[in-house]
Formats: sequence, structure tokens, C-alpha cells
Amino acid sequence: MAKQTENNVGIYLRLSKEDMLEGESLSIENQKMILTKFVHDKGWNLVSEYVDDGYSGTDFDRPGIQKLLADAQLGKINIVVVKDLSRFGRNYIEVGRYIDYIFPI
Repeated sequence: MAKQTENNVGIYLRLSKEDMLEGESLSIENQKMILTKFVHDKGWNLVSEYVDDGYSGTDFDRPGIQKLLADAQLGKINIVVVKDLSRFGRNYIEVGRYIDYIFPI
């Protein structure tokens, strides 16, 4: 019988100053509520929350995302959940690189 891997999740929340103009649907609290429910419904372990409030998604030089990447590299988390890919980053080529090479399925 194969050993079952635990699903240790980090949720990533980001809201830039520009996003604040979009209203409540993108708020940190709303993202957290949606993601926490999703993780709970899947029966996964929520290990940590990573938050970049007020940061642009145009680059990856953000404290929350850097901590998330470090924890993933250390094996503390093995699943990353975001509300949508624009929360992870606005540079879609770089986001794709992370999906293909850093977090392959």
C-alpha cells in the first residue's frame, strides 16, 4: 500500500492599493473566508496564511510570497491555494513559470 501524502496547505492573500478600488469582493477578509472554506471542504490541513496587503502583484519581491516560497521549499507546505492567479502575481509569464517549474502537479 502506498504511503498517503498529507495535504499541508498555505493560503496566499494579496490586495494591492489599486485593488481596493474594486470593492469588498477582493478584500483580504473575503479572500481568507473563501480559501479557508475551500481548504476545510477538501479536508486538507491549513498550515499557514501568507498575506501581502497593499503590495502590487507586478513582481515577486513581497514579504508574504517570499515566506510562502521558503516554506514550500522547506516542505512545510505542499499545496498553495489562492483566490485566483492574479492574487499570486500580475506577471502571467512569471506566474506560469512558477506553476510549470516550481509547483508542478
